[in-house]
Amino acid sequence: MYTLYATIGSGNCYKVQLLMRQLNIPFRVVMIDVLKGETQSPEYLAINPNGKVPYLVLPNGEGLGESNAMLLHLAEGSHLMPQTAQERMRVNEWLFWEQSSHEPYISPARFWISIMPEGRAERETEIATWHERGAKSLKMLDDHLSKNDFLVGNRYTVADIGLFGYTHVAGEGEFDMAKYPAVCAWIARVEARDGFLPMMDFAEAA
Repeated sequence: MYTLYATIGSGNCYKVQLLMRQLNIPFRVVMIDVLKGETQSPEYLAINPNGKVPYLVLPNGEGLGESNAMLLHLAEGSHLMPQTAQERMRVNEWLFWEQSSHEPYISPARFWISIMPEGRAERETEIATWHERGAKSLKMLDDHLSKNDFLVGNRYTVADIGLFGYTHVAGEGEFDMAKYPAVCAWIARVEARDGFLPMMDFAEAA
């Protein structure tokens, strides 16, 4: 069985759980409290020396970091991974883009506005930058989804799960989602998929 070390409310942790649920992959979740510093405890560092979540321990005991690497590994050979080289290339493109040009702006804005609002005052300059850059990435995503129901091959794939993790909670970072109607329609389509479970419900499922 897979073991996922995760923290509640993390889009990166959630998307790995969502994929395993939708592929009916047996897994257990070990919750790690990031806000209490548990990722830096000697016990956790012995499991993952990088001191981050999510972290996936495979049935053979190997460990795997980086959320989108987990998605690619878990989706391999399933209906969520396209079979053509061209479409697999696009899946990789979206997943790399998500971690380099999207999540770095959506996630911290949400964190300091909705999860740790007591620290917001010291971050206003950074928040303004995150909003500017995050708006550009949301616009790019909206432009693509205005012509496509899903990200790759016009069908639901691992790329949609990867982008969904933080995009669907961007409003919690005070991004005006009304400006991105195609993204909002896509979010609704993802939520309608079999096996979907909302982010916060995974705490109980775990």
